[in-house]
Amino acid sequence: MHHDISPLCAADIQDQLQKRFAYLSGGRGQDGSPVITFPDYPAFGDVPDKEFQNVMTYLTSIPSLQDAGIGFILVIDRRQDKWTSVKASILRIAASFPANLQLVLVLRPTGFFQRTLSDLAFRFNRDDFKMKVPVIMLSSVPELHSYIDKSQLTEDLGGTLDYCHSRWLCHRTAIESFALLVKQTAQMLQAFGTELAETELPNDVQSTSSVLRAHTEKKDRAKEDMRLALDEGRSVLESIREPLARGPEQSPNQDQLDSQSTVQRLLAQLSETEAAFDEFWAKHQRKLEQCLQLRHFEQDFREVKAALDVLAQKITTFTDVGNSLAHVQHLLKDLASFEEKSSAVTQRARTLALEGERLIELKHYAVDSIRPKCHELRQLCDQFAADVGRRRGLLGRALDLHGLLEASMKWCDEGIYLLASQPVDKCQAQDGAEAALQEVEKFLEMRAENKIQELSKIYQDYEPILTRDLLEHVQKVFRKQESVEEMFHRRQASLKKLAAKQTRPVQPVAPRPEAPAKSPCPSPGIRRGSEIHSSEGSVLRRGPYRRARSEVSEGRQGRGRSTGDEESLAVLRRHVMNELLDTERVYVEELLCILEGYAAEMDNPLMTHLISTGLQNKKDVLFGNMEEIYHFHNRIFLRELENYIDCPELVGRCFLERMEQFQVYEKYCQNKPRSESLWRQCSDCPFFQECQKKLDHKLSLDSYLLKPVQRITKYQLLLKEMLKYSKSCEGAEDLQEALSSILGILKAVNDSMHLIAITGYEGNLSDLGKLLMQGSFSVWTDHKKGHTKVKDLARFKPMQRHLFLHEKAVLFCKKREENGEGYEKAPSYSFKQSLNMTAVGITENVKGDAKKFEIWYNAREEVYIVQAPTPEIKAAWVSEIRKVLTSQLQACREASQHRALEQSHSLPLPAPTGTSPSKGNTKDVRKLEERKTDPLTLEGYVGPAPLPRPPEKGRGWSKTSNPPEAPEDNDGWSSAEEPVNSSDAEEEGRAGLRKLVPGKYTVTGLDEKGGPDALVLRSGDEVELVQEGDEGLWFVRNVSSGGEGWLPARNLSALLGQRGAPGCLSSPESSAGSALLSASSSCSESCAAALADLQG
Repeated sequence: MHHDISPLCAADIQDQLQKRFAYLSGGRGQDGSPVITFPDYPAFGDVPDKEFQNVMTYLTSIPSLQDAGIGFILVIDRRQDKWTSVKASILRIAASFPANLQLVLVLRPTGFFQRTLSDLAFRFNRDDFKMKVPVIMLSSVPELHSYIDKSQLTEDLGGTLDYCHSRWLCHRTAIESFALLVKQTAQMLQAFGTELAETELPNDVQSTSSVLRAHTEKKDRAKEDMRLALDEGRSVLESIREPLARGPEQSPNQDQLDSQSTVQRLLAQLSETEAAFDEFWAKHQRKLEQCLQLRHFEQDFREVKAALDVLAQKITTFTDVGNSLAHVQHLLKDLASFEEKSSAVTQRARTLALEGERLIELKHYAVDSIRPKCHELRQLCDQFAADVGRRRGLLGRALDLHGLLEASMKWCDEGIYLLASQPVDKCQAQDGAEAALQEVEKFLEMRAENKIQELSKIYQDYEPILTRDLLEHVQKVFRKQESVEEMFHRRQASLKKLAAKQTRPVQPVAPRPEAPAKSPCPSPGIRRGSEIHSSEGSVLRRGPYRRARSEVSEGRQGRGRSTGDEESLAVLRRHVMNELLDTERVYVEELLCILEGYAAEMDNPLMTHLISTGLQNKKDVLFGNMEEIYHFHNRIFLRELENYIDCPELVGRCFLERMEQFQVYEKYCQNKPRSESLWRQCSDCPFFQECQKKLDHKLSLDSYLLKPVQRITKYQLLLKEMLKYSKSCEGAEDLQEALSSILGILKAVNDSMHLIAITGYEGNLSDLGKLLMQGSFSVWTDHKKGHTKVKDLARFKPMQRHLFLHEKAVLFCKKREENGEGYEKAPSYSFKQSLNMTAVGITENVKGDAKKFEIWYNAREEVYIVQAPTPEIKAAWVSEIRKVLTSQLQACREASQHRALEQSHSLPLPAPTGTSPSKGNTKDVRKLEERKTDPLTLEGYVGPAPLPRPPEKGRGWSKTSNPPEAPEDNDGWSSAEEPVNSSDAEEEGRAGLRKLVPGKYTVTGLDEKGGPDALVLRSGDEVELVQEGDEGLWFVRNVSSGGEGWLPARNLSALLGQRGAPGCLSSPESSAGSALLSASSSCSESCAAALADLQG
C-alpha cells in the first residue's frame, strides 16, 4: 500500500470523481468498515491509472483514521460484465488500492456462461489476485446482503441507503473549501497579531493616532473576513443537514455524520480563533489608546506648563504699589483682570492634573511618567495662586495705607474748611466764641479716627510696601496733619480765651483803612490780638467761602486775607488736579477696554465668522492710531501727571514736556472721517454686537471711538480752570503756555480736518509748508491782463472761497455742500488756484469797508479783494500774512549779507562834489566828506549817520524805518510811509517831486555837475536804480558804462526818463525791488533767487 501519496481535494479531481467508477456511499460493514462501491462501469478498463489512483487515494482519505484502520470493504458490481473484465478490475484494484482491505465482494456476471466461467476461472486463478484478504464471488444481491446490511447499501445494490453522487461531490467540495478558508483565516490572524505585537509605540499624538487608526482598519477587515468564513461554514453545515430535514425517517449515514462533525469542528476552531484574536486586539487597542492618552497628556502638559511659566513671569513684573488710592484701586482692578484671564490657564492645568490622576486610577502603563507631571502642575498652580494672593495682599495693604492717607488728607482739608468758614467777627463775642469752640472740639472728637496716630506704627505695619516715594508721601501727609492739628490747637486756645467772660463789653469800631494803627511798642493787649489774628490768618487756608468780618478786625485781617485766599485756591487747584488724574485714569482704562475688547478680537480666529466682508483687514481704518495714543498715556503721560499731585500748579510743565507727543491726536482726527464712514457701513455687524455684549457696554463702539477727540478738548478746559486758580503761582507761565499749545493743537487738528478735504490739487500739500490759517471769505477779482473768463467781465457778486494760508502759498478753494452725518458731514473743498507767497503783496485797507483787504500777485497783475466775516478776522489774516512776508524778507537779507561779505571792501564812496546840485546842500556835502574818513565795516560805513551800503545784485528790498513814536501796527504798513509800492498811493497819486523807484531807466539829460570821481551819466545811457539810501541818495549802476556810485535823488529826477510801469516796483521787469514792507508788501522773484544762491 502507498501511504506517501499527498492528499488531494475534491476540487482538484472533480472531473475524475464525476465519472463515478468508484464512490464512497457512506455505508459501513458490520464492524464499521467503510464500504467503497465500484458500480457497473463499462469503461472501467479505459480509466487512466493516474485517475484511478487519485480517486482511490481521495476516497480512502475521507473516513476517519479509526474507521480506515479497520479496513475497507470493496463491493465490485460486475453483473453486466464479462469475466475478463472482472478479472482485470480485481487485478487493478489489488495493485493500486492505497489503504487496508478487509473484504472484497464481487457480484459476478449474471449470464449462465459467464457465471460458470467465472466460477471455474476464479478457482484456478485465485493465486493470481495476490490479495491478502478474501475475495468472495457473489451470484446475487441477496447474497451480498448476508455480508452487508441493506441499510448500508445503495438502491442499485438492493439497499435503502440514500446516496446522490453529485450532492456528495458538492458537499465534499464545500467542506474542503471551508476548511481551507479557516486555515487561511487563522494564518492571516496570526500574521496580523505578530505585526501588532512588534509595533513600536510612537512618541507624538499624530503618529499614535495614525497607528491606532491603521490598526483599527486592519482589525475591521480581519473581523469581516472571519464573519464571511463563519457564514460560509454555517451554509455548508446547513446544506449537509438539508436532506435529513426533508426525510426525518431516514437516519444519516456515517459519512454524513463525519461531514457534519468536520464542519462543526471547523466552525468551533474559527470561533476560538476569533475569540483569541478579539482578546489580543482588546489588549493591543487598550495599549494604543493609553499611548494616545499619554501623548495627549504630555502635549497638553507642555502647553500648560509654558502658559504657567508666562503667567509666573508676568506676576513678577507686578511690583507697583500705587501712589494714590485711585491708582491702587486701578492696580487691583488690573490684577483682578489678569487673574480672570489667567483662570483659564490655571483651570486647564488643574483639569489636566485630574485627567492624569484618572489615568493612574485606570492602571495606565505609564504611571511613573504621569504622576510627577500631575504633581508639578498642582505645584505650579498653587505657586501662581500664592503669588497672586501675595500680590493682592500687598495691594490690599497699600489700599489701606492710601485710604488712611486720603482720610488724613480729607481730615486736613475739612479742618481747613472749618477753620476758614468760622465767622471771625462773631468769634469776638462770647457766644460766638463758645459756638466756634464747640465746633472745633466736636470736629476733633468726631474725626479723630481719620488721623494718622503714630508714624512708627505706620512704618511697622506697612513695611513691605513702603517704597521710597510712598515713604516720602506718608511723611508729607503726616507733617501736614501735624500742621493742621497745631492750627486747631491754636484756634482752640484762642477761642477759649475769647469764650471766657469779659469784664466789659467791647464796641466794635471800624478803623481808618488808609491809616492803620502802627505802634513801635504795642501794648500787651494789642500784641496778643496780633498774635491771635496772625495765628488765625495762618490757618485760614483753602476756605471757599468768605464770611463778613468784624469791622474791628478788618484792618488787622488784611494780612491774613491773602493767605486765606491762597489756601482756598490751593484747595481748588487740588480739586482740579484730582479731576484731571481721575478722568485720565478712566480715559486710559476705556482705551484699553476698546483695544482688548474690539481691536484685539478682530484678530481672534474664533470671532472671524462674525466679521463682515467689508470689515475684514480694516482694523487700522476703524481704530486709527488709538493704540499709539493708549501707550503714550498709559506708559508716559499718566505716570508723569501723578508726579504733580502735590504741586498741581506746576502741571503745565508736564504738558509742555510732552507737547510733541500730543501730535498723535492730529493723526487720529485726520483718520476719523474714514473710521466714521466704515462704522456707518458695518455698524450692524454681529461682531460689534458680540463684543459689546461681552464688555457689558451700554454704548456702542462709535461712542468710544470719539473718546480721544473729547479728551484732547477736555485738557484745555482743565488747564483753564487750573490757570484761573494759579495766576499768582510759580507755574502760571507754564500753564498759560501749555494752554496756548493745547489750543494750538486743537487748531492744527481742526485745520488738518479741513486740509484733508481739499480735492483737485495735483501737488503735495506738505510741500507748501505749515498750514497757518484757513477760513471762508468773499472774493472779488481785478486782473490787469484782462479777464480770463467772460463771467469775470461784470463780477458784481463776490465769489465764495475758502482760503488756506501756508508758509509758501495761499490756496483758493470752493467749498462744496456738506453731505452725510457725523464726520461724513464734513465739507469738501475743490481747489481753484494757488498763489506763491514769494510773489504776493497785500493792501491792508480798502476804501469803504473795514473788513476788506487786497491780496495781489506779480506786481498787481492779479488782484483779489478779500472780505472777511469780521474786522477781527481780517486783522488776524493781515497780521499772519505780514509775518510770512517779513520772514521771507529776513531770509533774503540774511542771504544777501552772506554774499555781501566779498564786496563790502570794494564799494565806491559817493563824490562830494556831485551830491548836491542846490546851494542848500552844503551841510549834506560836509557830512559826506566826513564819512569818507570813517572806517568801513562788514555792515557798511560806520559813523553818526552812516551812508547806506550798496545792495547785492538781485536784492531789491527797501524798508523805511518807522519813527520811534509811531505805533507798530499803525494801519499795518501805511501808504504814508512808503507810497512808492502802495496800491493806495496809485489811486490817490502824488504831486510835487517825482518819486523814484528801483528799476532801469534811460538818461534824457547830461550830468555836468559831477566831480572827477563822480559817476558820469550821459544822455541815452541805460542806468539801474539799485537802492535808496539815507540823505536822499540813490545807489546807481550805469549799465552802459559799467560804473556805479551814489547820486542825489534830485539830480536823478531831472535826468531820468519815464518807466513803463511808474509807481510800482512789483513787476517782473523790476525784480530787483519787487516788494517793500509797506501797506502793499510782497516778496519778489529776486528774493527767491537770492535764497537759491544761498542754498547753492
